[in-house]
Amino acid sequence: MTAKCVMVLGTTSGAGKSWLATALCRHYARQGLKVAPFKAQNMSNNARVVACGNSQGEIGSAQYFQALAARALPDVRMNPLLLKPERDTHSQVVLMGQVDEALSRMAWRGRSASVWPVIVRALDELRAENDVVVIEGAGSPAEINLSDSDIVNMRVALHCNAACLLVTDIDRGGAFAHLYGTWALLPEPERALIKGYVLNKFRGDASLLAPAPQMLRDLTGIPTVATLPMWWQHGLPEEDGIFDDRSTARGAVTLTVAVIVYPHFSNLDEFQPLKNIPGVRLLWVRSPAQLVGLAATDWIILPGSKHTSGDLAWLRQQGLDGAVARHAGQGGAVLGICAGLQMLGEALIDPLGLEHAYLGNAPGLGLLPLITVFEADKTVRRTHTCFDAGLRGPWAALAGVPVAGYEIHHGQTQQHAAMAQGGDLARAVMPGGLAWQNGAGNVLGLYLHGLFEDPAALQALFGASPSTPVPTLDAVFDGLADFIERHFEPGVLSTLIA
Repeated sequence: MTAKCVMVLGTTSGAGKSWLATALCRHYARQGLKVAPFKAQNMSNNARVVACGNSQGEIGSAQYFQALAARALPDVRMNPLLLKPERDTHSQVVLMGQVDEALSRMAWRGRSASVWPVIVRALDELRAENDVVVIEGAGSPAEINLSDSDIVNMRVALHCNAACLLVTDIDRGGAFAHLYGTWALLPEPERALIKGYVLNKFRGDASLLAPAPQMLRDLTGIPTVATLPMWWQHGLPEEDGIFDDRSTARGAVTLTVAVIVYPHFSNLDEFQPLKNIPGVRLLWVRSPAQLVGLAATDWIILPGSKHTSGDLAWLRQQGLDGAVARHAGQGGAVLGICAGLQMLGEALIDPLGLEHAYLGNAPGLGLLPLITVFEADKTVRRTHTCFDAGLRGPWAALAGVPVAGYEIHHGQTQQHAAMAQGGDLARAVMPGGLAWQNGAGNVLGLYLHGLFEDPAALQALFGASPSTPVPTLDAVFDGLADFIERHFEPGVLSTLIA
C-alpha cells in the first residue's frame, strides 16, 4: 500500500500543529485505517524511548503521543531526526533514535545533505506500511532563509504530495496576515498543496470573522476549513512541555505540586496527568517566592534536564537551592527525577566534559549522600521495575508498587563512599540503583521517567476510583478527535485522503 499523506503546517511555532496532528491520527484510526505519524525533524528535550530495530532509541514526545493516538507502535522512523538543545548554540543530534556525535558537531545547514536520505527512507517505509501518514511540520514553512536547506516542511510535502492544512493561532492576533503572508512567500508548486486554513484558539462569536475568510479565499483560492475554539484543558501535553502555565486545579486544592522549571528542562510532559487529578494544583516554579506557603505535605519536584550542571548553577543563582533545602529540612516532600536525582546528591563528576563548561566536579544540593559520574555511553531504555516494600515517608504509598517508565541519561549514580563509611547512607528503593531515599523518607530521587503516567502509581498516590477517575490517554485522544470532527467543515477530513 502507499499511504495518503496529510500534513499539518503552522504559520508560527505554537500555532497548534502537534495537537492537531494528534487529533487527526485518532480521527483516521477511528475510520478503521492504519495510521502512522511522522515529523522529519523535531527540536525538543521532551523525548520518549521507543523501538529501534532490536534495541531502543529516542523520538520526540509529540510523535510518541501521536503514535498512541494512531493506535500504532511508536518507532524511531516516526521522528528520524531529533535535536535536543543543550545550550543556546548547540544541540545533541539524535538520528534514527541514536546520538550521532559527528552530526552534533556539524554546522546546522551542513546536516541537510547527510540526513535527507535517511528522512526519505523512513517516510517511504511508513507510507508503504500504512493507509494514512499524518505529518507534522516545524515552525513555519515560509522561513525563506532556511528554504534551501529545508528537510521538515515543504520539501517533505512535495516528496509525498501531501494534502496540507495551514493552522494559525488567532488568539495572538494578525491571523489572516499570517496566513496570507505564509501563502504569498511559498512558490506556486508548494501553494498548490495547501488544501485549507485552520483558525485555532478562537474566542467569541465566529460569525464576527466574516468577511475575512471569504476575502482570504478570494486572494489565495484556499478555503478556511475550521475555526477551532480556545480549549485550555484538552489533556494533551504541549510539545514544549509547559502546556498550561496557569496554576489551576479541579475542585478544592488539597495538594500543590511545584515543579522547578530550569532553562534546559526536559520531559515536563510527563506531569500532564497531574493536571487531570481533582484537587491537585500544578505550579511551574522559577523563583523562591513561588514556593512560599507550601506545606510539608506539598511536593517540590526537580524534573529532568538536558544540562544538569548548568541548570543546577541556575537553581543556585535564583536562590531556589535554599528554598528546596528548607522545604526538605522541614520534612516537606521532595522528588528528583533523572537530572533531578543527580542534583539532589553531594557531587556531580564530569571527567569527559559532557556537561561542557562545567568540566570537572560540581557540588550537588546535598539532600542525598550520592555521587553521579557522567559517562560517554547514554542509557536509553524502557524499564519495568518495582519500588521497594520498605519505602517510607510521603512516598510510602508506592511501597511494593510495580511501575513502568523509561530512562534517558548519561550519569550513573552511587553511594558517596566516604559518607557511607561514616554511616550516612541513602536507601536504595528500586533495583539497580534506579531510586534512592533519605533516612527520613521525605526526599526521593529516581531515574525512571513516567511515574505519573503509570496507572498503578497514580492509583497508589491518589486513590483514583470509579467516582473520581483519572482520565486515560485514550480518552484524551478520543476527545481530540471528537473536537475536530465537530468543528471542521463537513467532508473536509475525508476529502484530504481521497
